[in-house]
Amino acid sequence: MSQILVDIFLFNPEKPLIFTRFFFWGFYFVVLLIYSGIYKQRAVRNAFLFAVSIFFYWKTSGLFFLILIFSTASDFYLGNLIHSSKKRGWKKFGVIMSVFVNLFMLSYFKYTYLFVDTVNSLFLLDIEVVNHMALWSNRLAGTHFDVSMILLPVGISFFTFQTISYTVDVYRGKVDPVKHILDFGFYVSFFPQLVAGPIVRASEFIPQLYKRYSLSYQEFGFALFLILKGLFKKLFIGDYIALNLVDRVFANPTGYSGFENLTALFGYSLQVYVDFSGYTDIAIGVALLLGFRLPKNFNSPYKATSVGNFWKRWHISLSSWLKDYLYIPLGGNRKGRIMTDVNLMITMLLGGLWHGASWQFLVWGGLNGVGLVVYKLWKRISPYEKSKHWAVRFWKIFNTFLFITFTRIWFRSESMDKANQLIHQVVHEFHTSIIPEVFWSYRLVFGVMALGYFTHWVPERWKQNLLNGFIRSPLWAKVIITVLVIFAIYQSWSSDLQPFIYFQF
Repeated sequence: MSQILVDIFLFNPEKPLIFTRFFFWGFYFVVLLIYSGIYKQRAVRNAFLFAVSIFFYWKTSGLFFLILIFSTASDFYLGNLIHSSKKRGWKKFGVIMSVFVNLFMLSYFKYTYLFVDTVNSLFLLDIEVVNHMALWSNRLAGTHFDVSMILLPVGISFFTFQTISYTVDVYRGKVDPVKHILDFGFYVSFFPQLVAGPIVRASEFIPQLYKRYSLSYQEFGFALFLILKGLFKKLFIGDYIALNLVDRVFANPTGYSGFENLTALFGYSLQVYVDFSGYTDIAIGVALLLGFRLPKNFNSPYKATSVGNFWKRWHISLSSWLKDYLYIPLGGNRKGRIMTDVNLMITMLLGGLWHGASWQFLVWGGLNGVGLVVYKLWKRISPYEKSKHWAVRFWKIFNTFLFITFTRIWFRSESMDKANQLIHQVVHEFHTSIIPEVFWSYRLVFGVMALGYFTHWVPERWKQNLLNGFIRSPLWAKVIITVLVIFAIYQSWSSDLQPFIYFQF
């Protein structure tokens, strides 16, 4: 009995609380059970969901939940300072402090190693990273943390951007500050989207804190459909491709032919989509059952007809955040073509750095920036830009998909050397003669990839008809479909559960 309680309440880094573990769904069932008795009492409801969200983050990240508490408290009081101050100088001080504190915290945990390595390389130094927070804790509280390592708190990139948007929007007068710190804590830490988004704006979510619970039968069907779709995408497609092809090839590109490297690259392009969009599908569905609406984060991104169109369809909450809080404040397109291109490049480079503290992510962000700039130029001179012909549209989608997939080389590779090795294998060691053998050896993987890409590229009306059919179906049919989907997922289940890719960001 004591071991069961330990497993339930203590943090285990080997078993974080994520959507793909049975423990999460047990946790969620208990939350729904208690929630069904208190959902009509708004204050109690919000406080309860804040408490279970903190517990969720504790089970996901351990003592890093203190960072979340600190971020919540600091931005709550800074938001009140910004709103209540009569002098503009104090308002500016409040928003500057909020941005500084959040970016300092994010930089400390995420970019210290990149900064130290860069300084060491440039100036031939041998500076070692010291985790000063762990050092202070060891001295003051007698803990025994490793002071030579700085671990990255799960989801820190998401909740810091979320709280920055709150204080900036309060400063701009777009949203009034939250009156109670527990309500604000609930907004920041809401567990369905806490660790991997979507990034929720205060103006979108905070008004929901004060509304009565509502969930129609149609919304229930939509939420259940999203949860099943997300689990199917992540576990049946994404994890299977990762374990049986992608991870093996990217770990050792020179051990495989150029053709295998190329198929792994296209496999990863599918994997990263079904993994991340699968997470947000589940998050939106789980939140909706609790009565809260999260924004759409993906819109068939591989149907994009240009790089610009792709970034309006992929990770929409981050793309819009970067536009509103970075690109536009930099000047946007208001200062001529050259500065517009410069602002785009800065935004995409920093967007790349947001994803990870390595040169690979800067290259990836830079390539996407170049893609945006080149497309803007091409759009002005292309005679086919306004054509509605199906062949022109197909060509645009095909080229955009190839370019985005090409940039994934640096997004996925563990180092610049591994990225260079993959490119070398594709260019110089393609080995056309073994293609039939590779197809046969990986026939199941390619079959799953074909299923994944087919379901992505089918006409939108097909998907909408499937969704509408599920929503309108009777409850007994929903139960049968749920059981069949779970059975299909179980057949592909691996004992080596893959964490969601965007957890690392």
